[in-house]
Amino acid sequence: MSDSNDELMMETMYWWGIPTLFRCEHNKNLSECDIALAGVPHSTGNGTTERDQHLGPRAVRHVSAGLRRVHLDFNINPWKKKKIFDLGDVALPHANNNEKCIEDITSFYSKIARANKPVVSIGGDHSITGGILQGLGSNDLEMTNGKKISFLHIDAHTDTFSQLDHFMGAKKSAAHWGAYLVDQGIIDPHKSMQIGMRGNPRTLDWLQPSYDLGYNVVTMDEFKERGIKDVINETLEKIGDNPIYITFDLDSLDASVAPAVSNIEPGFTGFTIDEAKELIQAVKNKNVIGGDVVCLMPTKDQKNNITSMVAASIMFEIISVIAYK
Repeated sequence: MSDSNDELMMETMYWWGIPTLFRCEHNKNLSECDIALAGVPHSTGNGTTERDQHLGPRAVRHVSAGLRRVHLDFNINPWKKKKIFDLGDVALPHANNNEKCIEDITSFYSKIARANKPVVSIGGDHSITGGILQGLGSNDLEMTNGKKISFLHIDAHTDTFSQLDHFMGAKKSAAHWGAYLVDQGIIDPHKSMQIGMRGNPRTLDWLQPSYDLGYNVVTMDEFKERGIKDVINETLEKIGDNPIYITFDLDSLDASVAPAVSNIEPGFTGFTIDEAKELIQAVKNKNVIGGDVVCLMPTKDQKNNITSMVAASIMFEIISVIAYK
């Protein structure tokens, strides 16, 4: 067997070679790629003791080579259909200063926006979405055609708690980004969906901040009552032809599917992996400009890295949705 065939056979072995996201080329030259991948190793926006989310990008790089190479539902090989680079991680030298980190994240994604490349990221806690969208939304994106961005936000929590001045010291925290991105005019809440909300409410009016901002909210109880097809139909109707950003919090999944997540919600049934995939795949013909997967806690994962593999699988779905169109 030739050396090239040996390497081809080994490419899908997670323990072999240099770990990059899905074994993509590590290359920072945005002009040469069609889709960019990036890691955002950030934890200080969560404001709780769940501080190991910054290890998420490294954990997904570790396992992702052995996961999906072709998309059977779409009948495509995204790695051959598009040139996809792993840009590496956002540099966060002020790692314990959340506000400075959000600035650094914004700066990193502003460069991607200027290159007009769709980008899929692995976090990191959910505050990274605020920094990412500040970067993407601060530029006159060719991909958005001058329109505001619509969220497909799949999560157990709304993250719109603008009534809090800060979340345990973090101002642009994992609890705030859903609100301040609307206030900044980056996100169109009326054409955005928050799906799967079920998380450990402290007050009976826990959804009111999202309603006040104009988000379309589907709680987990409502999702189960209505069924996935009905929720998908509403999603497609509300989003319309707006550019879409998918943000996926792993705590939206049932705790049996993704046990190693921050702010886990074991008292309420979450999504199955099939339901999560179907929600993401529903926008395959839309203008998806990027997405992220957040709140992985590798230090709480099982020995077989199941939650890291689930995170990689969700990331693969977002990549494939972009590659499909």
